[in-house]
Amino acid sequence: MKPWLQLMFFPCVFLIWHTEAEFFTSIGQMTDLIYAEKDLVQSLQEYIRAEEKKLSQIKSWAEKMDVLTSKSASDPEGYLAHPVNAYKLVKRLNTDWLELENLVLQDTTNGFIANLTIQRQFFPTEEDETGAAKALMRLQDTYKLDPETLSRGNLPGTKYRSSLTVGDCFGMGKTAYNDGDYYHTVLWMEQALKQHDEGEDTTVSKVEILDYLSYAVFQFGDLHRAMELTRRLISLDSTHERAGSNLRYFEKLLEKEREEKEKENSINKTVTSTEAVVQSGAYERPLDYLPERDIYEALCRGEGVKMTPRRQKRLFCRYHDGNRNPHLLIAPFKEEDEWDSPHIVRYYDVMSDEEIEKIKQLAKPRLARATVRDPKTGVLTVASYRVSKSSWLEEDDDPVVAKVNQRMQQITGLTVETAELLQVANYGMGGQYEPHFDFSRMSDVEAGGATVFPDFGAAIWPKKGTAVFWYNLFRSGEGDYRTRHAACPVLVGCKWVSNKWFHERGNEFLRPCGRTEVD
Repeated sequence: MKPWLQLMFFPCVFLIWHTEAEFFTSIGQMTDLIYAEKDLVQSLQEYIRAEEKKLSQIKSWAEKMDVLTSKSASDPEGYLAHPVNAYKLVKRLNTDWLELENLVLQDTTNGFIANLTIQRQFFPTEEDETGAAKALMRLQDTYKLDPETLSRGNLPGTKYRSSLTVGDCFGMGKTAYNDGDYYHTVLWMEQALKQHDEGEDTTVSKVEILDYLSYAVFQFGDLHRAMELTRRLISLDSTHERAGSNLRYFEKLLEKEREEKEKENSINKTVTSTEAVVQSGAYERPLDYLPERDIYEALCRGEGVKMTPRRQKRLFCRYHDGNRNPHLLIAPFKEEDEWDSPHIVRYYDVMSDEEIEKIKQLAKPRLARATVRDPKTGVLTVASYRVSKSSWLEEDDDPVVAKVNQRMQQITGLTVETAELLQVANYGMGGQYEPHFDFSRMSDVEAGGATVFPDFGAAIWPKKGTAVFWYNLFRSGEGDYRTRHAACPVLVGCKWVSNKWFHERGNEFLRPCGRTEVD
């Protein structure tokens, strides 16, 4: 028996360095990068001040020498007739100009470069940048956001709005291209081209954008548009060898296509044209490995939730005393039905803000990339469908852990003696866990991050400090496959969750078998 209990945590403020990469899988650990960047900016400003001071000294010397040489050059013999002037000329050229040379050669970059070198070992890697780009694309797909919306930063609940430059959009497109994802390549290269055409200042050329875009469009079989884009590229750079070669190849393919159509038309006497379809430039998102993708993503958007008026009437709120548990008689928990069958309940005010912060403080230094078991090899490995970091806390780590475990036992009426350790997870950019038969997680977030059940169409939204509980086994010990669920990508916010797994062993008499297999 593995009923699940989830606790809601919230945003994060700690400065602890980690040598591992994969910053993008945990927003909590990405906060460290904010402080690192701030420190680098301060170091850079110190370097700028030192350079400005040096340039100021050089400028002052140059101005003084400009006045002096203007006077001496107008009458050299008359100037040198004065012995002091002659002495000072010799001294300047032998000593003073040497001092100026040393000043000019003085390296004020040492402090900044040293700091940058130290900090660089904690910087995100190429893997992080790729993961972050794919996270934005995942949010784009799940919540049906067009590139313009993401590029302009028009997301709900955002406090600090930011936008993507032409270079950023180009980088997104390149990431998709390198992954063989031509669907997103087209979307992001088109956005880069649009912003470029609008006159945005950038170091990325239209030629570079059109080079990627034309090839990605060709991969969708859209020969007409591929040729149009390639011709535009050549009009900007007539010496582009690859574009010229591609254009000739496209023309041959198009001629072959025309010949085949003419042959077909002469036989069938019917004329059809696909040019109008492909010229639109709208391409379908390719199917992937997840058969319930559409249902899962729709639920994440709050669409298709099967909460009917009839079902709503069967859901109630009540005070829960754990079957008259002495600890809960005076202060019972507020219990709310989230779903009727399978029965899912939410408990309110399970943890205080202080307890949540303490749990986060204990967990953060131990966070490691969450893994899944490879069905073929049985080996634990990371996967793109689970983007988060997690850690495990024991009761000996801090009294608050023991207190939380005891509270869970009181709420569920199950023993924690055979339960697993308290797991704490923090989600990264677009953090998610696609449909699985494991556990869910939740916390206050500004947008996204729901836990959804594709089988029966439920969506459970995060609320800080609450716990959601359900059984994933029937009383007989058989699995309740309806409880296959997923953690939706976090659109805006920082999602911390805690999970507690109670096992069947040790709870045989606390939750005895029913009369049938599905009780």
